[in-house]
Amino acid sequence: MEKVIIKANTRAEVGSTAAKSSRNNGMVPGVIYGGKDVIHFEADPVAFRYVIYSPDFKILNVELGGKTHKCILKSTQFHPISEKIEHIDLLELVDGQTFKCKIPLRFKGTSPGVKVGGKFVQKLRVIDVKTTPDKLVNELFADISSMELGGTLRVRDIQVNDGIEITNPPAIPVASIEIPRALRNQNQG
Repeated sequence: MEKVIIKANTRAEVGSTAAKSSRNNGMVPGVIYGGKDVIHFEADPVAFRYVIYSPDFKILNVELGGKTHKCILKSTQFHPISEKIEHIDLLELVDGQTFKCKIPLRFKGTSPGVKVGGKFVQKLRVIDVKTTPDKLVNELFADISSMELGGTLRVRDIQVNDGIEITNPPAIPVASIEIPRALRNQNQG
């Protein structure tokens, strides 16, 4: 699993005035929760670029006051006009404690429906899971090798390791093989 190191400073003052002061100094304010304490910090927004603007799931090692906090990105707030990062929320991973996150979904195999001219349509890019830090994976895979024309793959068809629970409703489609108009017209004629 890919890890990103973030060097941060503890914020002594909290609240909107202190957060605005951090932003004016070119830093992004943030909070780490989920561990023993809630920690308010500030960091260079450039450090978060490879986490926020990436489709991959990454672990953050936040170096703060001589201690490293193992975290995941929980949410990001952006300025409505400039789209600069306004605030970062991180969830600290505690061994043995379950947490919820979104994991990217990838597909493997070759669909017979695509081989005969069908169009593969991905309907879901991330899956909501509940797991512990030791069972965490950076991506989930769905096998499309049995998908025929008009076929649909659903959340319940995704195979996961022990210790990972998918929290999406099981009937939601994650991918389908659409029948192109040319093939539909051949079948009707």
